Amino acid sequence: MGEFVLHTKNLTKSYHMNGVTIHALRGIDMKVERGEFVAIVGPSGCGKSTLLSIAGGLMKPSAGQVFVEGQDIFKLNERDRARLRRQHIGFVFQSYDLLVDLTAAENVEFPLVLAGVPEPERHLRSVDLLARVGLVDKADFLPDELSGGQKQRVAIARALANNPNLILADEPTGNLDSATAAEIMDLLADLNRTERVTLVMVTHAPEDAARARRTVHMRDGQIEID
Repeated sequence: MGEFVLHTKNLTKSYHMNGVTIHALRGIDMKVERGEFVAIVGPSGCGKSTLLSIAGGLMKPSAGQVFVEGQDIFKLNERDRARLRRQHIGFVFQSYDLLVDLTAAENVEFPLVLAGVPEPERHLRSVDLLARVGLVDKADFLPDELSGGQKQRVAIARALANNPNLILADEPTGNLDSATAAEIMDLLADLNRTERVTLVMVTHAPEDAARARRTVHMRDGQIEID
């Protein structure tokens, strides 16, 4: 399975609410090759974000397997799964999820702090990444001092901090106006094209999905078209 950065096998997820079983995922098989840019689309509630959360090890499935770089991530304990996420996966969320008391540079450095990278190296890495997303002049700004598009650029820089093999992006343009959304998609597409970063993106926006090289269509917890 080493040729696939991400591989899910018969992935299911069920919830029990008020005596009712809700099937969020119903046997998802998906393979993502190195360097791919995949968009996952479908109506609200079809399981797109649940799939992404499980693929990134943030949520456990009810059944099935997730392999990241050939490693069955749910055979790992919590600590080892967290280490795998730090080493191989970067996350970009619709809500940015920046730490409000940290500057842009400090937010980018945060995954490096968790990984035990020395301060001088962290600083150089954060400056380089902010330059790559066009925000080196905002390094000392707090999130509340940044626009939505600038926050998302910081989030993308943070996702790249540990040189991940895979970026999982959940509605990365959902809170942005159309012009800013196009800029963010330009940035993600460029990272995929020039640096071979593997990108899996959940989106409801047809114009964003059109930027991907492959589109996976979901409905009712299943893949309809891949």
